[in-house]
Amino acid sequence: MKVLKIGSRGPQTELVQLALSRRDGSMDAPDGIYGPETRRRVTDFQSAEGITADGIVGPQTWRKMEPWLTGFVLHRVAPGDSFYKIAAKYGGSVRAIDAANPGIDPFNLKIGSVLTVPLDFKVVPGNISFGSAALDYCLRGLKARYPFLQTGSAGYSSLGRPLHWVKIGNGELETFYNAAHHANEWITAPVLMKFLERYAEACVSGGEIGGRDAQTLLSRASLYIMPMVNPDGVDLVTGDISAGSAAFSRVRELAANYPEIPFPSGWKANINGVDLNLQYPASWQLAKKTKFELGYTQPGPRDYVGKAPLSQAESRAVYDFTVKRDFSLTLSYHTQGRVIYWKYLDREPLGSRRIGEKLSQLSGYALELTPPESAYAGYKDWFIGDYNRPGYTIEAGIGESPLPISQFDEIYAANEALLSYAITAAEDN
Repeated sequence: MKVLKIGSRGPQTELVQLALSRRDGSMDAPDGIYGPETRRRVTDFQSAEGITADGIVGPQTWRKMEPWLTGFVLHRVAPGDSFYKIAAKYGGSVRAIDAANPGIDPFNLKIGSVLTVPLDFKVVPGNISFGSAALDYCLRGLKARYPFLQTGSAGYSSLGRPLHWVKIGNGELETFYNAAHHANEWITAPVLMKFLERYAEACVSGGEIGGRDAQTLLSRASLYIMPMVNPDGVDLVTGDISAGSAAFSRVRELAANYPEIPFPSGWKANINGVDLNLQYPASWQLAKKTKFELGYTQPGPRDYVGKAPLSQAESRAVYDFTVKRDFSLTLSYHTQGRVIYWKYLDREPLGSRRIGEKLSQLSGYALELTPPESAYAGYKDWFIGDYNRPGYTIEAGIGESPLPISQFDEIYAANEALLSYAITAAEDN
């Protein structure tokens, strides 16, 4: 994490402001500007935590802020402790402590043992620029709160960031959701993460998610989520890659190949200037021909197919991740127009139209064929082509990417029932 002080800007400043607002209950909307008021609040925080109150967010301050970003603390059991007393101390709930500590007998707490104590707020924010650092905190927090989640990395991005995945459920049916292939479509990552949090929470409470019983879904299917396929690109667009860094200088040079595309807001590609959703072995040569005819012949912000399919670390990782499993259905999240694309060429896997119509009904998004200029080499295209199983591209939201975070709640509301249904949709085929 960066060292932040007066004048700092960007998503890590938003994380600091998010932590401070959660801690004092103000829930102010982060603006990403480290001004005098943020400095004052940081200084107050440092004083309360017994560390040097210099108003500079360095490693020690970041560590102290972690509970307000991950949503949990570790508590060492003292004489006389009970789940009720611990929950009261931290403002949490007995049920949340019980869920986070499976196998612990609340009536026989061992003095000196360490418990995970969830704090009283949702982990996944819907009001910040959501980059790789935010994703890391959220995954740590959800894994701590809900130990039945499984997490891992499918590989690493071009800059060495982990390509996180998370699994929820234990059924034989396997389903896969991915998001943020495109950098400036990063809002799709917190959409999937919020769904994961609400699903896990409903499993613990015995409730529903998107109108479906969560425990039933948990037992029927294993849902895999890869929320951020392109973390380098996302961090570029959100401002987490510093303007003075070597990586930023390199991509700015690539962006100069296409001066008509705004930089960095128009950046869809990975950090190497390759469009990751044009990297899959599904008529890749046709994708190359189409994009070259449109003028995208070299690395840049968008639509460059690369030198060969799967030439990029990120696309290769998603491909390998898929090959190693037995996904019955996939959803790939993007942000161009409240529409669902469902076919690849003339391929129509069994049940895919029926499922697509249901997805459309639940979300209010139109079910359409992929436009010719984008009909090849995407993840959905490859999955349908190689596996002959239902695969969908969900274009969530509307407007020019990156969509404003003010659209987050609306996008999520339109997609929760869709996401819940799709977990087991293929089971009925």
